[in-house]
Amino acid sequence: MSDRPTVACPTCKKPIEWTPENRHRPFCCERCKLIDLGEWASEGHKIPGQPVFDDVMSEDLDPTKTRH
Repeated sequence: MSDRPTVACPTCKKPIEWTPENRHRPFCCERCKLIDLGEWASEGHKIPGQPVFDDVMSEDLDPTKTRH
């Protein structure tokens, strides 16, 4: 038995060792990493709460502001 910690891949739940050699950690492979990225990009994964916009984005969304 290894003394290295084991975690479940967030995508497929396969157990993987948390080691510096595992360049995809916390994922088991590149495929699972890209699946997760796609979920964030398509808003399948979200962080709960109200959206927060920086000044540039808020200005772009405010129809009362005029651009120069």
